[in-house]
Amino acid sequence: MISENGGQYLVNLAKETIMHYLETGKKLEIPENHPIELDEKLGVFVTLNKNNALRGCIGYAEPIEPAINATIEVAIAAAFNDPRFPALTKDEFENLDFEVTVLTKPEVIYVAHPKQYFNEIEIGRDGLIVQKGYSRGLLLPQVATENMFNEEEFLEHTCMKAGISADSWMDESCDVYKFQGQIFK
Repeated sequence: MISENGGQYLVNLAKETIMHYLETGKKLEIPENHPIELDEKLGVFVTLNKNNALRGCIGYAEPIEPAINATIEVAIAAAFNDPRFPALTKDEFENLDFEVTVLTKPEVIYVAHPKQYFNEIEIGRDGLIVQKGYSRGLLLPQVATENMFNEEEFLEHTCMKAGISADSWMDESCDVYKFQGQIFK
């Protein structure tokens, strides 16, 4: 994946991007002197927490943009376009904790029986994507540990995030993917 220095660079970039947007209403230009490793296409999520509570989280699960570009895009989206929260204000900025999660490419989990998912998911290491038809939900690896989910609860909550019934992961028409994430704070 990426180095610790690269990850910390992305955290600082997310902060700088949001402050720049708060001050100018414009997207930050990609810094010319960024680490070359951040030109790799990677999935990236930016999570904003305020007083130990979620304040925004948006990202790209798939590696469709270079990490440097993706971080700028999703930092703005997490701060101003997360439908669960109002747009961030300048007053809130100082109280935010920033987290950037860099993802591996999601891989479908193939099982003969749904209960076999329990053996394929490692809590604390894996994040999940559940997809059924046009519905899709994603939970980052840290969500399971922060909420003390077991594998079944993690699957259920990922289904609920997709807006489908909690037991949909047992349905043959439902696809379950896992990925890993490097978390930088």
